[in-house]
Amino acid sequence: QVQLVESGGGLVQAGASLRLSCAASGRTSRNYAMGWFRQAPGKEREFVGSITWSSGSTYYPDSVKGRFTISRDNAKNTVYLQMNNLKPEDTAVYYCAASRITTARSMDVLYDYWGQGTQVTVSS
Repeated sequence: QVQLVESGGGLVQAGASLRLSCAASGRTSRNYAMGWFRQAPGKEREFVGSITWSSGSTYYPDSVKGRFTISRDNAKNTVYLQMNNLKPEDTAVYYCAASRITTARSMDVLYDYWGQGTQVTVSS
């Protein structure tokens, strides 16, 4: 089992930055991919990026490319989602997830473990 705990959410104004953290514990492995997803009320879950533990290779959808950056700290078993120039449409609950398939990327069905989520609210 892998436990994931997100933190760092909050209320910010449009144009601000926020960094989310996802701390992993339990049976973690460097062969995992870590993904970030978000879900706004009444909307489907949306992929916002992923990173592989071993290589640090990242992947982003066009909707956030250039504004969001994912990084990891192997020593702390923590993955980060740096979000810049936030917009009201970025408001959502943000989740991190772990997949044993390093090429999982946006395919949420391939993620085995999920955190509880952290709320991000961007005011205009």
